[in-house]
Amino acid sequence: MRKKFSYSKIVDKGFGAIGIGGDLRALDQEDFNELYSAFLEYGFLIFPNQHLNEAENIDFAKRFGELEFGALPLANEHKQEDGSFNNIIPLNTQRMRTNVGNEAWHTDSTYWPISSKCAMLSALKVPSAGGETQLADARAGYDALSADLKASIEELGAYHSTEFSQANDLGDFPKRDKSSIYHGEAYYRPLVKVHPETGRRSLLIGRHAFGIPGLSRNKSRELLARLLQVVVGDEKYVYTHRWAVGDLLVWDNRCLLHRARPYDYSQPRVLIGSRIAGEENSELAYYPEDKKAEEGRAVLDSELKSLRESHGFVS
Repeated sequence: MRKKFSYSKIVDKGFGAIGIGGDLRALDQEDFNELYSAFLEYGFLIFPNQHLNEAENIDFAKRFGELEFGALPLANEHKQEDGSFNNIIPLNTQRMRTNVGNEAWHTDSTYWPISSKCAMLSALKVPSAGGETQLADARAGYDALSADLKASIEELGAYHSTEFSQANDLGDFPKRDKSSIYHGEAYYRPLVKVHPETGRRSLLIGRHAFGIPGLSRNKSRELLARLLQVVVGDEKYVYTHRWAVGDLLVWDNRCLLHRARPYDYSQPRVLIGSRIAGEENSELAYYPEDKKAEEGRAVLDSELKSLRESHGFVS
């Protein structure tokens, strides 16, 4: 009889658990149901020493829902024809600038019409120091707000765009391409997210969020920074995962923030990522052809103009 996972809560944190004693390749439906219940309760799960290959990563990810992408290399090395990784990618490339951008707090795919349900990473190569992944509990952050602040943000929302976040965080203005994440759209989402399965409220913020309607540009930036500091400024709400080869980490994008940490970029850091799409009835903002999208594009272009000017790129 095979061993089943047991789940050990992360010490001194209010979220997260480690799955011990099982094999992600050999889950029957009952096992997965237990895993999924733990995932909803804890927000993220760590499974050490799993060593899943690309096909196994995809098979496991599909159990959570429809994939946005499966077993995509999130790496600073090129993937070779034989499936191995080598040849460090230069830091001055757009790919690495995008990787470095992800060292700021965010939640995945809020910059697409349908934001992500959850995501997972498997470690193939890790640097000798740094390169951790941090997660922050946006549920606990919301709970920590005063009643007055909760009431003041209940009906507010912000636009989300990677063009904004790259420009704001790095002074990086990638070429616009409708087929890329730098596609020129900005999607409006509420600041207070209600989880579609648990009903818990959390703060839907992070690096991609900007331009709260009804507030001045400065007031919007101040409020978003204040809310982020509530979530990430208390160590009880933040977990740092120090990668070991073979680890798999899965987290709920509907209630957590995350970020990568810096490292020596001349050393390899190779993670395999899969992202599960959200359900349309809870994660859809709107589609580009919707009239609502026109305002998002206008707000984004205005914000990018301000950011270009602040970085000295005045046309």
